Amino acid sequence: MNSNFPNLSPTDSQARPSKDAGDRAPLQWRDEPASPKPSQKPKPLQSNKTALLALLAGLAFAGLVAAGIYLGSHGLRDFDPALTWYAVASILGAFAVGYRFTVWVQRPPSRMYFKRGLELARRYPGLLFKSSGKKMAAQTFIKERSSYRWIMHLCLSGGCTLAFAVTFPLVFGWIHFDVGAVDTLYQVKVFGVQVREFNVHSLEAKVMFNLLNISAALVMVGLVMAGWRRLTNAGVRAVQSFTEDILPLLIIFAVTATGLMLTVSYSFMEGRGHGFLVWVHLLTVVSLIFYIPFGKLFHMFQRLCSVCVSLYKKAGEDGPQADCAVCREPFASQMHVDDLKVVLDQLGFNYRFATSKGEVHYQDICPKCRRRLLAVNQGKTIGR
Repeated sequence: MNSNFPNLSPTDSQARPSKDAGDRAPLQWRDEPASPKPSQKPKPLQSNKTALLALLAGLAFAGLVAAGIYLGSHGLRDFDPALTWYAVASILGAFAVGYRFTVWVQRPPSRMYFKRGLELARRYPGLLFKSSGKKMAAQTFIKERSSYRWIMHLCLSGGCTLAFAVTFPLVFGWIHFDVGAVDTLYQVKVFGVQVREFNVHSLEAKVMFNLLNISAALVMVGLVMAGWRRLTNAGVRAVQSFTEDILPLLIIFAVTATGLMLTVSYSFMEGRGHGFLVWVHLLTVVSLIFYIPFGKLFHMFQRLCSVCVSLYKKAGEDGPQADCAVCREPFASQMHVDDLKVVLDQLGFNYRFATSKGEVHYQDICPKCRRRLLAVNQGKTIGR
């Protein structure tokens, strides 16, 4: 067995000495780590600091949205009062997103990835642009799992993104329509500046006035595909939960269906039931806005971290490699190993061993040798 571990004998790999260890020096957990010192329990001061920063970030997000509404609508002159509740929900939603994102990004792994991401973005600007396009827009990482899931996800994310891109500027008063020189001409004004004029009977007008219906159709296709997958795929059904997997689909379906029913009401039913549908649609939209920061849909913001991961991998490939403390073979980037040690300490996990040959960190051993050492120690435990 020793031939497999030229630099760390099986005896040294034991956290507890075996019965026949004799005078051999066993591998033991250190009472205290070297540096930095881990915190086994979150300190109240740190929790209060995290909450305070999150509160300030939430207020900043909400303040920016409120200021954006006021300034972008020319002191509310272009703001539609009928959309007031949507605007209020958006401001509160911005506070919730800012609060939740700040709490999440202060966790040691997230903080490390964003810290490295900001450092490496200046070194790899081209990769930052390419990775953002692939992971945020094209989402090709899902295609590698399944083309069906990729199309489903593109329909859902693409439809929702288009709906947000149309809805929020209209709600905030950033975009509004005015009648032109004649009543068949409409002027499109962005932040009060006319950028376009079109005939209300033109194809452009039909597309523009139906962008939300187009986005709803895309979302519906995605919802049907997602629902079918969750009903028929045995593996998915075994692990799915209502709050994490079914509830977001139901909320998105409610928003989409009531939005389409508004169109049906004023286009084909002479407005019957329109007033009631307006309030139902408002309720579903508000539910979605408040679900996003605290439910599964928050992953749209967490996806930013995956861009940092791409930069991290590239920097790891270009930088020095870490050699395994046992087999001396390179197995990961030295930056990754060093950062893991810092994050583990910050999380309160002590993976340092005091050996007769000095201190060894578990992260200095490659996965292959870890499995070997585990097998060796298990064998010694049962007397082999």
